[in-house]
Amino acid sequence: MSQYVGYLGPAYLWVKAAHVTFVIFWLAGLFLLPRFYVYHHETAVGSPEDRAWIERESRIRSIILTPAIIVVWVLGLMLAFNIDAWAYGWFSAKLFFVILLSAYQGWLGYYGKKLARGERPLSNKAVRMINEIPGIAAAIIVVLVIVRPF
Repeated sequence: MSQYVGYLGPAYLWVKAAHVTFVIFWLAGLFLLPRFYVYHHETAVGSPEDRAWIERESRIRSIILTPAIIVVWVLGLMLAFNIDAWAYGWFSAKLFFVILLSAYQGWLGYYGKKLARGERPLSNKAVRMINEIPGIAAAIIVVLVIVRPF
């Protein structure tokens, strides 16, 4: 496939590079925020440490995660429409996992608000387990995009 296909033309590789860059930022936030929740979960509700974790988590969500997910989706959709990716099975599977990761980010925001209210509905072990989700999803997505098994 020529690298200059579709409506993006010569900008295709630049858009793709920007997309991958913002995926890295997004995943960095998705790795960091649950790790923060692990540490936050162990603090005393209402303590200065608790308030500090609430502030850190809010910054991760607003400075890294929200802008990154928006740019990832915009650039990803541009790339998908450019190569008419909807026809490929690997792309449908990738899109499914990206939607799951997006929902995961939404859930992280929801859980962070519970922590900020002093609620700790999950066990420490469960909070540690959710920390693994982005790594597993990222590995699956990379295989789908690079190997294109179907």
